[in-house]
Parts: sequence; structure tokens; C-alpha cells
Amino acid sequence: MQRRARSEEAKLRRAEDMLDAARALAADRGGVRHITLAAVTEAAGLHPSAVRRYFDSKEELLLELAERGWNQWRGTLTAHLADVSDLTPDQTAAVVATTLAAQPLFCDLLTHVPLSLEGEVGLERARRFKTNSFAAFDAVVEALTTAGSMTAAQVQDLITVALGLAANLWQVSHPTPTLAELYAQEPRWGHVALGFEPRLTHLLQATARGLAAAESA
Repeated sequence: MQRRARSEEAKLRRAEDMLDAARALAADRGGVRHITLAAVTEAAGLHPSAVRRYFDSKEELLLELAERGWNQWRGTLTAHLADVSDLTPDQTAAVVATTLAAQPLFCDLLTHVPLSLEGEVGLERARRFKTNSFAAFDAVVEALTTAGSMTAAQVQDLITVALGLAANLWQVSHPTPTLAELYAQEPRWGHVALGFEPRLTHLLQATARGLAAAESA
């Protein structure tokens, strides 16, 4: 029994090593789209043949990071709102933008979750991700509703818009080397790639004001 416990502990530790390696590679290479399982196992100091003991696929590994990203965002946002009350719609939107921008890996993964990750894993793994991400979503909505003047329905709509904008703007603001060179040659195209957090904040504040105005009209 003790040997089995040690074996399970070692497995969990190696899985964490792989997740840490994936985070570092995403930061170094400009996003998760450049990550391979071979690179992750090498960075984690594991033999490539051992990877299936911990994750069935790259998609499962990245989905684990996305699930943790939801929990980290929830924790960051709720901590940000500690002892805060009477937020205006503009301030609510700014909190959402600021806390999302503090989670760059999560913003990157928001693009890939519906595109490839959650549909390429087993049913029970997809169920676990949905369960935990929706729990985090609900907690974020509750925290923002409690701290501000927007209704729960308005906050739900704001978060839905925020997730879509963050997914798109993160990719646009982190161009590939080819696009970065193109933007250097054609600055009028490159302006859309500038200022992830300010642009996200501006667009979310406009959305929040519109939602609040529609409710009162």
C-alpha cells in the first residue's frame, strides 16, 4: 500500500513537471500553438515513451492548463474584489479586463479550448472540464454582481463577450514572426495588434455601458 502511494505521488509530481514545462514553453515560444508533446517531455526531463502515463494527448495536457486557468482567474478576480462594493459598469468591465490580462496563458488557451481541445479528449475528461469551468464562471458572475451595480444577467453577458474578445485579441496582439514583419512594413495593419489590455478594457467598458443602458431603457 505504501509503495502504491509513493508511485501515485511520483506520477502526480511528473504530471506537474509536464504542466510546468508546457507553461514555460508557451511563454518562450509565443503561445501554446507552438507546443509539442516531444518538446514538453524533453523540457520536463522525461522519456517520450513515458508521456502516455500522464496525459493521453497534447490536447488533454492543454485542457488541464485551461481548467486551472479558470480556477486561477476566479481566484485572482475574487481577491481583487475583496472589500469592494458599488462598482459602476465601467469599473466592473475594468476589473474583468485587468484580471484577464493578468492570465496570458489562459487568454491564449481560450482560443484553443472550443477550437480543438475539449472536443479531442474523452467524454469524462470533457465533462470534468465543463463542470469545473462552469463552476468558475458562476463564481466570477456572483463576485462581480455582489460587488457592483450590474445584474447577474448583465454580468453573464459581459463575461461572455470578455472571453470571446480576450481569445481573439490575445492572438492578434501576439503575431507570428511573419505577421510581425508584415506589420513593420505596413503599420496601418499592425495597429490592431497593439495594446491588448487597453483595447480589451475599452471594448468591455463600452459593452458594460450598453448592457446597463438597455436594462434601464
